Amino acid sequence: MKKLFLYLFIAISCSSFAQDKAKIKEFFWGKSDQYKTASTIPDKWKNESAVIIYKYEYYDYHKFGASVNYTSAIRKRIKLLDQAAVTEFSEFSFKDKFYSNKGMRSLGKGTNVIGIKIVKSTGKEVEVDVEKNAKEVDKEKKIAIANLEVGDILDFYYYSEEPFKSIYEFGFEPEESPIGDVYPTMDMKLEFGTENDFFLNFNTYNGAPELKEIPTKNSGERKYELVAKDIEKNEFPRWFLPLAELPCYKFQVFFARSGKFEKRADAFLSDKEKVVKKTVTKEDIFNYYDEKFRPDGSLSVINDYLKGKSYASDEEKIRDVYYFTRHMFFTQYIEAMIVSDATKFYALSMYSNPIFFRSEESFVNYFMEYLKKNNIDYDIIVGTPRYNGSIDDLLIQKNVTVLLRVNTKTPLFLEYFSPYTSADQFNYNLENTKAYALQVAKGKRVVDAVNVNLPASTMQDNVSKINSVATITDDFSGLNIKKESSYFGHLKESEQSDKLYYFDYVFEDYKKYETKSVIEYVKNKKDKERYGKEIDAIVNKLKDQQKEAFKKSTADEYDFEIDDHKFTIKNTGRFGKKSPLVYEEDFAVKNNLIKKAGENYLVEIGKLITSQVEIDKKEKERKNNIYMVYPRSFENDITLEIPAGYTVAGLDKLNKKVENETGGFVSSATVTGNKLNIKTVKYYKNYYEPNSNWNKMIQFLDAAYQFTQEKVLLKKN
Repeated sequence: MKKLFLYLFIAISCSSFAQDKAKIKEFFWGKSDQYKTASTIPDKWKNESAVIIYKYEYYDYHKFGASVNYTSAIRKRIKLLDQAAVTEFSEFSFKDKFYSNKGMRSLGKGTNVIGIKIVKSTGKEVEVDVEKNAKEVDKEKKIAIANLEVGDILDFYYYSEEPFKSIYEFGFEPEESPIGDVYPTMDMKLEFGTENDFFLNFNTYNGAPELKEIPTKNSGERKYELVAKDIEKNEFPRWFLPLAELPCYKFQVFFARSGKFEKRADAFLSDKEKVVKKTVTKEDIFNYYDEKFRPDGSLSVINDYLKGKSYASDEEKIRDVYYFTRHMFFTQYIEAMIVSDATKFYALSMYSNPIFFRSEESFVNYFMEYLKKNNIDYDIIVGTPRYNGSIDDLLIQKNVTVLLRVNTKTPLFLEYFSPYTSADQFNYNLENTKAYALQVAKGKRVVDAVNVNLPASTMQDNVSKINSVATITDDFSGLNIKKESSYFGHLKESEQSDKLYYFDYVFEDYKKYETKSVIEYVKNKKDKERYGKEIDAIVNKLKDQQKEAFKKSTADEYDFEIDDHKFTIKNTGRFGKKSPLVYEEDFAVKNNLIKKAGENYLVEIGKLITSQVEIDKKEKERKNNIYMVYPRSFENDITLEIPAGYTVAGLDKLNKKVENETGGFVSSATVTGNKLNIKTVKYYKNYYEPNSNWNKMIQFLDAAYQFTQEKVLLKKN
């Protein structure tokens, strides 16, 4: 059963809770409810799974002295037209208690307010007693909606009122959403209010209706609404970016009590609270970052590191400095933080003056200092990931990613550290997009912002290369597989995050840069022995987790169970895009890929390229354009050792070739001596394909999937 999760928040005192619940119920279902009796739907949607008769979203932002009150709510009135919709809405899950994490502190414990009622086809209304029927399971409340039937109308709301203290500036989480839903919507309204000291950034995109201001009696208060009707359902297929293409809205509210807090705000604010900011200009970008970044930091640790070293080029030197600072101000402290979280040993106290870069700002300022002192030209790149839409539609500061572009002969793009960041590549969501370059004068002051196009990577940059050797067991019950996987470019990033644990790279850095592990800082012999045992226990526990996770990841890749899994990390790939992540695996596949056929055997050899995308009938009727993460290619080299006394038949089905301007799949199979060798390559050429090219993509995707279904016959001589 698919669950509908509602994580709702409301802070209401016990003494007034029942009364407030009645007011909230009246707010949604009271005398002014225009949709109380709405039950009919247009004929054009009668074959849909469900139709949303009315969708209402409500937000309100107010202050009371040092207190701020944030209210959010949603109501949906939905007609259920088939059993799938009945199942979808037959269970709700929610949390009924919470403490606010906003501002300085919360003003009390919160309780959620939820209302659910069923309107039967006869018009009879059945209100669900949420408090009586909800059961607590795993710190959540769950409620089953009994007697829900096809043709019923489900009308529900949730309401959240969250008070907290804030005497400084505070930015609420942005709201970004398509206008439409997974079901067609007859009527939709978004409504919210603010007052003085609350700044609003709001705009709609891709043909969505505009926000309208509603007059109020109080000049310090403001009300707004967005209304839409007759909204077709949204499709959310694979490889699609809804905010880039569907009618949608984006908004953020920022609270700032005075001008000094406005200047400190992490937001592109309008000049006055009563003005809704709809666009962010190049000048806004410049003004925001003009004072944001300044060269800052001591370079002594870098200067000491560089003594006696020589480099063939500035690029080589900057790469080395980047990886060194990644360790000195980032990975050097990861072990200490993990140990501190898991034990009573506050490991960070072992460092006399730890400097840890916790943000883009500290990273950028430090590298500005280095580049300024070394008279190296650079720009600050301000971009937004492509899933947010174009930089031309930038509205919310939190959607910005900042890079440094070092203008060497071959430009280098430096981004805020992760354990795996590279000086040769940057966030793939920014590749091949428009951005702003903040030009810096004399290495220290932003003087202008200009438009730039960020470079792209290619399918030759982002490659996985898998070499597998499969041996059939003596009793033909399974396969033993030795596999080496190498990942380059962006393809290695998710693999590094998935496969590498802190001890895989932290100790690599300790050795490379001749720094010390946490335990080496402990001087007391007894403490060193005790903490050493605790750290060993942490590492052993994490290695067990890594082992299980690695095995599961490999089994998921193939979509069948594996046994006796072993692995070795051969290269972490953390020092440049040309340095791959490489690991080896040994594992067994039992009673799965080999079937007896008389005195012969069928081997499902195609499955050894791992599971492939299967495009079902529904997906083939795609209406949306296609957005790839990045161009990429996947190479497989598979060797099957042919058992003595057998030959291989059926190679013709393993030779395929489908290529076009969107990508391709090519495979070949040959036999040399007692070895069957199979080579395959699948590749995606572009970041984007128009919907008109979808059928071309299906051609090579289907060819790759069909390959996984192919078998070879081992014939007895």
